[in-house]
Amino acid sequence: MAALATAGTSTAGSGGTGTSTSAGVKTLVSVNAEALGANCANGGVRIEAGPDSDGDGVLAVSEVGSTQYLCHGVGGAPGTLGADGPSGMAGSNGLNALVSMRYEPSGANCAVGGKAIDAGVDGNTNGLLDAAEVGSTGYVCNGTPGMNGSDGANGVDGTNGSDGTNGTDGSNGVDGAAGLNTLVRMLSESAGVNCVSGGSKVEAGLDSNRNGVLDASEVGATNYICNSTPGAAFAWVDVTGTSVQAESNTGYIARNEAAQVVVTLPSNPAIGDVVRVSGAGLGGWRIAQNAGQSVYTKNLGGMAGATWTAHESNRYWRAVASSADGSKLVAVAYSGQIYTSADSGVNWTPRESNREWGSVASSADGTRLAAAVYTGQIYTSSDSGATWTARESNRSWRAIASSADGSKLVAVVDSGQIYTSSDSGATWTARESNRSWRAIASSADGSKLVAVAYSGQIYTSTDSGVSWTPRESNRSWMSVASSADGGKLVAADTFGQIYTSGDGGARWTAHESDREWWSVASSADGVKLVALVFPGQIYTSDDSGASWTAHESPRDWLAVASSADGSKLAALVTEGQIYTSIASTILGTGGSISGASSDAIELQYVGNGMFTALSHQGRLTIQ
Repeated sequence: MAALATAGTSTAGSGGTGTSTSAGVKTLVSVNAEALGANCANGGVRIEAGPDSDGDGVLAVSEVGSTQYLCHGVGGAPGTLGADGPSGMAGSNGLNALVSMRYEPSGANCAVGGKAIDAGVDGNTNGLLDAAEVGSTGYVCNGTPGMNGSDGANGVDGTNGSDGTNGTDGSNGVDGAAGLNTLVRMLSESAGVNCVSGGSKVEAGLDSNRNGVLDASEVGATNYICNSTPGAAFAWVDVTGTSVQAESNTGYIARNEAAQVVVTLPSNPAIGDVVRVSGAGLGGWRIAQNAGQSVYTKNLGGMAGATWTAHESNRYWRAVASSADGSKLVAVAYSGQIYTSADSGVNWTPRESNREWGSVASSADGTRLAAAVYTGQIYTSSDSGATWTARESNRSWRAIASSADGSKLVAVVDSGQIYTSSDSGATWTARESNRSWRAIASSADGSKLVAVAYSGQIYTSTDSGVSWTPRESNRSWMSVASSADGGKLVAADTFGQIYTSGDGGARWTAHESDREWWSVASSADGVKLVALVFPGQIYTSDDSGASWTAHESPRDWLAVASSADGSKLAALVTEGQIYTSIASTILGTGGSISGASSDAIELQYVGNGMFTALSHQGRLTIQ
């Protein structure tokens, strides 16, 4: 018997405190004579191969994973006996049968790699099994990698060491640069959508250029202080029944102790008309809408996603990004251009040239943008997309993310590495290993990063990408998003569920059903999440992923972006349009706002079937 052995590998689970590994498993090959029979009519050679599972160096019958045969040819019929000839010269030696073992990569023959066993006759008698001499090939494949082992028990705490001697005080470090000041300015706001009766607009932001003036590009947040609406004396109606048709400029006290009071909004209100509802009975209250009516719920802490509006033309859209306030959007089209919007997606302007754009990212103020070309370069803009500069080399860029100020960028390459930049894209540094990277997300300060690999794991970094830690299990990860502080994460398995983490990626929880999840986005606090199914619907969650609600029609949704407060969303349909949504109730009779006893709300009609909340009290339920 001839035997060959080769080393294999095996991976054991790792615990929280320590790790353990098993010895490598060898692959053995056995070559034996094969008697005449069903396998070889005229006899021959039997070649068996398999892993040495028990480690005794002998290929047991239970360990055989592959068997091949080299058979002798069929003997010819006997000829007529001739006269004895003279003795011939000694014949040459017969040809040897050879066996060769080689590494087999992952593929059609072995899903996770293994060994290929070639066999054949040494036709040129050189002692080597040449490619032309191979008569048959068998395979001994590696087993599928097992799941990570459960965490090992924590080891016993060691004895505290004695305190060391205090070291000499170091010299004082160089003073750090002065922090940026936050500036606030108040402007007069004319009567309109933001304030029906006028009021004041309050803008705030960081003084990035340190000129002591809050420039337009530095505005990071805008709020309004509105004047009260003048009009006739406000009348109140005490309601003890279960329903009432509301009239304009009237308040309703819901005083039913046993059942909910339904207050239906006025069907034909004038702009500026007000309706108030206050709960006094244990039954609570609910505001019902008429057909074509809805309520803006941003001031109630509501989330966008209930209703969607289509914009722009049908294109091969690939990615979208949003400023913190949701007013500035940027989207890219494959084999098309970059498109920017300064009015929350109503109007769009084409930028740059036609390229195979694949991903895009935005700073919080929407001024600094970064876009990546699949099989091309990275392009950056510091003027909201008006002009662009090419950066880095041509690579298969898959995704890109930005810090809030746009100074720190991170991008991933499909079947390549992760690249980071700390100078707004001027220079880049390669990080981590080559993997099938699919998506990347960043905290607001750019220090905490999270990346996902298809058929791989989730990876997190707390040092701006210098070092990375693998998390969770190998899955078909497709998208990932992060809260502003990097503590709350959400990731999508394109053939599984949605997963969330509340501790920066250390532990993950599965949510919702198995669907073809394709893209996810998060509010700054990580509470309001949105996810897309390709093809399918849009799903939103306002409780950090614990529960989800389906919206809109099934489409080929490909990418989604969210404002910092989740009140504005933008989603793309590949070979379709761009859709936007603002925080509001469901349009029509299906929408409502509910409150309990002691809860109250004041609504004002602003036109086009829309009401806005001027004030409220209590925790309201929005539908």
